[in-house]
Amino acid sequence: MSIHPTVAAVTKKIVTRSQANRRAYLHRLDTARHQGAHRSSLSCTNLAHGFAAFPPNDKLKLKQLKCPSVAIISAYNDMLSAHQPYEHFPPLIKEAVREAGGVAQFAGGTPAMCDGITQGQAGMELSLFSRDTIAMATAVALSHNMFDAAVYLGICDKIVPGLLIGALHFGHLPAIFIPGGPMTSGMSNPEKSRVRQLYAQGKIGREELLEAESKSYHGAGTCTFYGTANSNQMLMEVMGLHLPGAAFISPNTPLRDALTRAAARRAVEISALGQQYLPVGHVVDEKAIVNAIAALLATGGSTNHTLHLVAIARAAGIIIDWDDFNALSHVVPLLARIYPNGDADVNHFHAAGGTPFVIRELLDAGLLHEDVTTVLGQGLRAHCAEPLLEDDVAVWKPAPAVSGDLNVVRPVAEPFSPEGGLRLLSGNLGRAVVKVSAVKPQHRLVEAPAIVFDSQDAFMQAYEAGQLERDFIAVVRFQGPRANGMPELHSLTPALGSLQDAGYHVGLVTDGRMSGASGKVPAAIHVSPEVLAGGPLGLVKTGDMIRLDAENGLLEAQVPAAQWAARVPEAVDMSPNEVGMGRELFAMFRRTVSTAEEGGATFGLPPVLAAEFENNSLGADAGEPFNDEDTPFTDRDTMIVQKR
Repeated sequence: MSIHPTVAAVTKKIVTRSQANRRAYLHRLDTARHQGAHRSSLSCTNLAHGFAAFPPNDKLKLKQLKCPSVAIISAYNDMLSAHQPYEHFPPLIKEAVREAGGVAQFAGGTPAMCDGITQGQAGMELSLFSRDTIAMATAVALSHNMFDAAVYLGICDKIVPGLLIGALHFGHLPAIFIPGGPMTSGMSNPEKSRVRQLYAQGKIGREELLEAESKSYHGAGTCTFYGTANSNQMLMEVMGLHLPGAAFISPNTPLRDALTRAAARRAVEISALGQQYLPVGHVVDEKAIVNAIAALLATGGSTNHTLHLVAIARAAGIIIDWDDFNALSHVVPLLARIYPNGDADVNHFHAAGGTPFVIRELLDAGLLHEDVTTVLGQGLRAHCAEPLLEDDVAVWKPAPAVSGDLNVVRPVAEPFSPEGGLRLLSGNLGRAVVKVSAVKPQHRLVEAPAIVFDSQDAFMQAYEAGQLERDFIAVVRFQGPRANGMPELHSLTPALGSLQDAGYHVGLVTDGRMSGASGKVPAAIHVSPEVLAGGPLGLVKTGDMIRLDAENGLLEAQVPAAQWAARVPEAVDMSPNEVGMGRELFAMFRRTVSTAEEGGATFGLPPVLAAEFENNSLGADAGEPFNDEDTPFTDRDTMIVQKR
């Protein structure tokens, strides 16, 4: 199947605008590769420290410099249900690597916070920045230079993007991501949503709400709704960083363990000392990034990835923006309905055909690039397969030919919607994204007076006081990465949903996040630039008419131009967001973070040095290198490049 023209055009634009940075990145990747074991560059003292506590046989292998050493980077903790199963993974990995002729070392752990626990709390203001902290922790673990490949144990929200960003800064090392799988299904998603709205309305108490939540989140594994955690797993598969069909196999099962062992063995095979060297910096290329965007759109995945995929691409020297998401969303159909975009959870999705089915449908329609390299060393077509267990070993069979449940997953020929689940909004309030896959068509246009809030607490106080029983658009500002770390505003969802159900026309505009829980109310989120970066959202006043038009991509304050131009933003005291719950430790992040559209990142594009472009290995048409990250991007399709 030939590639769809829009997919081809978007990919070409990304390749063109990324050319200088990507070539420099690949040059550094190739320079970092050693001929032979990486630890061969260490002194005897260095090396002795590196294996001092190892068993004699493993120590001998490391001394001989002939067997691959595989790093285990884990975000294990036993408070996160999704990460608790990782307690048992390192012994399985070490045993499987030994059987394959290598040695595995637990190289380091990274933090892993749960947005579900920190929702509405001060700790949530560390959440986005935890992604780059995880990337730095990954780099610290790999900096010992003992390793020839790495496996990564992580699932949730900022954790997988952080691990991958860290891995890409060691792009010469092969990498495999090993998922833990979802918890078994609990309370149905419609019932969970109903109980939350009853609580928001004051019709039930905390005890009843906690009982319902405990039935929803009840065991080991990821939360079963299609939020950022499960969107992460979908993207790792379509980017070729998982073994096929691995994402949604429940933890603590024989098949889950067999897939973990298989991934460990494959890490040996693709290591620098293996039979098929596959550095992660080559696996994650422009086509893989486009594939990730397309799969996100086709499944109605988390809006958080309009930040995370931008940051992941940046770590590999690739520049993408929201125009790319928007262009692809117009041609990629919505193939899945998973809560909050439907009633089903990820277990139902997996049983109905799941990721392998979606990948095959998109490939057959020319909406994914097949000619990429995955950890299998093959094209993406090899990932149209689902795993099963035979004699305690994982084997694969082709993805089902038809959907097991057309209410959950559909073929391209009969999608839920001909377009994807995300839209770009722009206008005099800036640029924003809106997740429309769960918003009914009749709610996608809201024109109503603004009510301005400077925090989600202020919104909830007004709601609980009965002041919001009318048509309005909530403008919740000072929620961007510079202001307070861009927390998710989940607590607004039940309240806004309740008002919409009561017949009011409501919407949300914010420079904050809503993530995978973005639901049935139209929400223009990630408004960029944020207020503290000079964004026009700071000019809005209560009573201004706001037009939020998700169908036509418009976000506008309907204020006369002269009056709008004369306004100045109000001064707001942000000091309460700067201390307590560790927030003072992240002051440097708030000062240096990029805009939401640039990934909300605290690191820049890999620098392009003049010396690298004088190296013949970059090719004669490499051009002049782009300057550092302090120079703004003014043309999204043609980057002006300068010497540093």
